[in-house]
Amino acid sequence: MEFVALDFETANADMASICQIGIVHYKDGLVKEEWKTYVDPEDFFDGMNISIHGIDESKVKGAPTFTEIANRIYNYLDGKIAVSHTHFDRVAIKQACTKYNIRVPTCTWLDSARVTRRTWEQFAYNGYGLVNVCDSLGYQFNNHDALEDAKAAAHILLSAINKTGIDLDAWLKCVEQPLNPLESSYNISREGNPEGFLYGEVLVFTGALDIPRRNAADMAANIGCSIVDGVTKNTTILVVGDQAVKKLAGHEKSSKHRKAEGLIQNGQKLRILRESDFKELVSSFIKGAI
Repeated sequence: MEFVALDFETANADMASICQIGIVHYKDGLVKEEWKTYVDPEDFFDGMNISIHGIDESKVKGAPTFTEIANRIYNYLDGKIAVSHTHFDRVAIKQACTKYNIRVPTCTWLDSARVTRRTWEQFAYNGYGLVNVCDSLGYQFNNHDALEDAKAAAHILLSAINKTGIDLDAWLKCVEQPLNPLESSYNISREGNPEGFLYGEVLVFTGALDIPRRNAADMAANIGCSIVDGVTKNTTILVVGDQAVKKLAGHEKSSKHRKAEGLIQNGQKLRILRESDFKELVSSFIKGAI
């Protein structure tokens, strides 16, 4: 697991006016390298921004301009997963590159705020700012110092991975799904297609899926499965996100997963499938119909 977390502070409301950069490189959960520098934004400092981060003209005197450190930024970000809390930093670096007519780093962005909203229920719709989340996690840092903020975003991501068991690559997909992908709250109930090969099967989904759960439900209904929300004595198939299957300790599995295993032990004919196996099953039936 390898990623780079970063944060920028700006001199004024123009996001291109970067005046401080903090970058930290993580590998296998540990800090491999870190870097912080003031930047001469070649722009004015607004009093409001100074009151937030404490950086003014005197702090950046003699500091490099953005173009003078661009190659070092490329070395950190190109080809990497870049983690920031909210999209502010992603926009800031793009605007700075546009300002100086240089290329934007070729990285894959991951917003730790979106990870937060899908990991901790209390932050799903509000309160997912960097300080508030770190307070909840018991992580102390110096807010509005670029390197400290970058490390805080990284800490949130690592905490979310540890809590959910969803790895870095899977989070890149999970953040594109609706909120609370581990136990989705929206209604995905479906009646099975009477002409489907698996008509009569009753299917339930649990865990973070690679595809939106609505799409998965449509796929299952198309081949005949009825989709319901909870595991009952009528359930015949439970589809579990691949990441959740990798968890070994029973208490780490979802309540649906544990209930299904209990029913199986009591003799119920219920099959537990990984999402990847479910997709292959759907694919095989579609091919068989052609």
